[in-house]
Amino acid sequence: MEDLINARCGWAGTDELYIKYHDEEWGQPVTDDRTLFEFLVLESAQAGLSWITILRKREGYREAFHHFDVEKVAQMTQEDIERLMQYDGIVKNRLKINSTINNAKLFIAIQKEYGSFYKYTLSFFPKQRAIVNNFKTLSQVPATSPESDAMSKDMRKRGFKFFGSTICYAFLQAAGFVNDHLEDCFCKAVR
Repeated sequence: MEDLINARCGWAGTDELYIKYHDEEWGQPVTDDRTLFEFLVLESAQAGLSWITILRKREGYREAFHHFDVEKVAQMTQEDIERLMQYDGIVKNRLKINSTINNAKLFIAIQKEYGSFYKYTLSFFPKQRAIVNNFKTLSQVPATSPESDAMSKDMRKRGFKFFGSTICYAFLQAAGFVNDHLEDCFCKAVR
């Protein structure tokens, strides 16, 4: 994979959906818990799959999971799970659907404990602020970090599913807690 394609991080390739995600969302700081829950659900769904697969089903996930209203997702029932197992708009994996509902309940518990999921996430960062890395090549970008290790360990202890350190690091990148745009990517200068 090329490090840069058309002055952007090479992982975005030439797919229009990937490019739009890279240019408009990836690495943008997110403080809104609803959006953080969306990224948590999508990153968890991605486990074992390519990110583009999930991006292509994103609207389906929005429809299936009440536009990521965490309270509504937490109240979903076995009947909802059975319905979603027939729904082509998402990855039809029973364990992942169950984990989304389970994770919603745990997400709410964290909000109550910390005031917001955003504050909880920041608690894993030594200076309580985003990390800006200065990588020049994609091979320098890690799959995990001390922050993702600690956060995913805590989340697993709380009962979260499909949220290991690699998924957690992808979540932190997506939501702008870690800026891993390459140095020569045009997005680096605007973030």
